[in-house]
Amino acid sequence: MTKYLLVYHTGSTPESEEEGEKVMAAWMSWFGVLGAAVLDGGNPTGASSTISADGSVSEGGGPNPTSGFSLIEADSLAAALELAKGCPQLLSGGSVEVCETIDIGPPA
Repeated sequence: MTKYLLVYHTGSTPESEEEGEKVMAAWMSWFGVLGAAVLDGGNPTGASSTISADGSVSEGGGPNPTSGFSLIEADSLAAALELAKGCPQLLSGGSVEVCETIDIGPPA
């Protein structure tokens, strides 16, 4: 099986504690559906900056900032995409980037 990085991009933020609890319940339910495919549930991300090739630094993560990540395992990119389609991030207007990881082995 191949590992896939799921990168979550910002959607709307819950406006109340009750809404936040519903969002968290949706995430826990989705992770339950993913089951053993989840290798690392990941975490939300905080403040970010981007360093360009010329060394300049821009604040805020650019036009589509990362808001979190997870690592899953799937048989193919198509299978990983199907799993990601159930992500609650999509319900808040956000997006999920699905990236196949490349195993290059241990460092020399």
